[in-house]
Amino acid sequence: MSVVVTAKETLVPADPSFTAMLLKRFASTPDRDAFKAPDGDGWKTLTWKDVETDTTVLAAGLLALGLESEQRVGIAANTSLDWVLADIAVALAGGAVTTVYASTGAADVQFILSDSNVKILFAEDQGQLDKVLEERANLPELKKVVLFNGEGDGDFSISLETLRELGRQALAADADVVKTRAESVTSDQLATLIYTSGTTGKPKGVELPQSNWGYVGAALSSADLMTIDDVQYLWLPMAHVFGTVLLVSQVEIGFCTAIDGDVKKLMPNLAAIKPTFMGAVPRIFEKVYASINAMAKAGGEDKARDFANGVALAEEYKRVIAAGETPSKELEEGFAFVDEVVMKTVRGALGGNVRFFISGSAPLSADIAEFFNAAGMPILEGYGLTETSAIATIVRPNDVKFGTVGPPSPGTEIKIADDGEILVRSGAVMRGYRNRPEANEEVFFAGDGWFATGDIGEFDEFDRLRITDRKKDLFKTSGGKYVAPSAIESQFKALCGVAGNMVVHANNRKFVSALVTLDPDAVAAWGAANGKPTDVASAAKDPDMIATIQAAIDKLNEGLNHWEKIQKFVILDHDFTIDAGELTPSLKVKRKVVEEHNMDLLDSFYA
Repeated sequence: MSVVVTAKETLVPADPSFTAMLLKRFASTPDRDAFKAPDGDGWKTLTWKDVETDTTVLAAGLLALGLESEQRVGIAANTSLDWVLADIAVALAGGAVTTVYASTGAADVQFILSDSNVKILFAEDQGQLDKVLEERANLPELKKVVLFNGEGDGDFSISLETLRELGRQALAADADVVKTRAESVTSDQLATLIYTSGTTGKPKGVELPQSNWGYVGAALSSADLMTIDDVQYLWLPMAHVFGTVLLVSQVEIGFCTAIDGDVKKLMPNLAAIKPTFMGAVPRIFEKVYASINAMAKAGGEDKARDFANGVALAEEYKRVIAAGETPSKELEEGFAFVDEVVMKTVRGALGGNVRFFISGSAPLSADIAEFFNAAGMPILEGYGLTETSAIATIVRPNDVKFGTVGPPSPGTEIKIADDGEILVRSGAVMRGYRNRPEANEEVFFAGDGWFATGDIGEFDEFDRLRITDRKKDLFKTSGGKYVAPSAIESQFKALCGVAGNMVVHANNRKFVSALVTLDPDAVAAWGAANGKPTDVASAAKDPDMIATIQAAIDKLNEGLNHWEKIQKFVILDHDFTIDAGELTPSLKVKRKVVEEHNMDLLDSFYA
């Protein structure tokens, strides 16, 4: 029997569109800081008035190039202030942003730009332009490329400054040209077109109208997670819906965001900016968790033991508080000591001011979530897909339950179908896949606006959703037992700090096996501490590394059903990469691709 849970909060968005949200933000807080971005050795700051001035000029430039309402404007770049300003300019000009990851190959760039009928493209640099030039004969509708970095040829490709000059000329001729277009934007107009990276097949274009972002802004505002005084650190790919949601929430609430898409600068930037919150995918938290544990172990057995005991005490204290109980005096005093001596150092490494993190895109291990909570930086998991504008559930800070992703977000209904699939109905659900009627029929089969997510889940007694796996990822062994791989994989990465990824394999096999990769940074630290090789290829063959992985798998197996236990594994001599097609740009493993690349090895397990 189906189970339906409706959000306790109703929702009536104050703004019908992202464009309307922008106009209100510009008018209400023009002098507050809006963005910080790297500038030489420091950071430059833009107020909302600065943003309005520059994006109005850029929007006028787009109109001068002939952009019409709802026409698609592509952005192919890494996350940067330029991306955000271009995104806002497109909204003011009434266009629709089509996002393209900087790592996307030329053939897929051509497919995305062609399928979306992009007229104008913002490109980060010559490298992104070269992909377009390679496929230009197959892109007859693309009229202009605007380079964030570079001058272009002055005809087909132009510089960002040239676009600004076109905009200044247009505003000189008609000072209200952008205002008129922006105020004409309606809630049903297309705002964003995001192509899902997908784990199989060609990407599908998810059409998100302006009303979706009005809904998302209102939902996040009513959840009382952020305030106007918060400072966000943003590194996530703006090509991903998670990045767009964080921008929408900023415009709705008005806080300041520091932007740098270079993930290698994450730790020093956190120390410099001292943000109060940050969004990330689970892999980032896994790496930080592994790094902190590695540093503790590097101090010797006594320090490693003291650290582990301190963390355990802090976690116990937080569990007692969460249960509404009064901790003993001994526990209270022990936590105060651990928090000051241990956890304060952990917080300091991440800037010292973090109130919370937001995690999405993939499952987060409950062990890792509990550690960060004990350190005073709870990770609030949310659940959603590109097709639901990234929002379906939201964890509330006062109702954190590890392993769950919270209750339905305001104004949202969630149904658990008879087969366990999660269905969502809300103002954030897409209007459909572009040019894919058969795919639309597949996900809207339930009718009445219900979107089928493809995920399997269940509610607890407090209406908090727990994701158990992907419907298509559930394996069935040859013995008829079902195995949920992603849950096993996330548990393993929490147990094994040197691991990069694990891929569980079991479909139609008589037992479960696994492919394990090593994290290059963790291997370098492990090798230096143990007088061992510091490269992944050598470490993968090292007997002590193999023993380390085996010990983690043995620990993992202790908590699994007998048919789920991993009986054979191998450590690959390389990690999975985006370039090899084994990871999506949001760092999710493409299971089928990995299996295809390693099928001979997997077959050998069962020979």
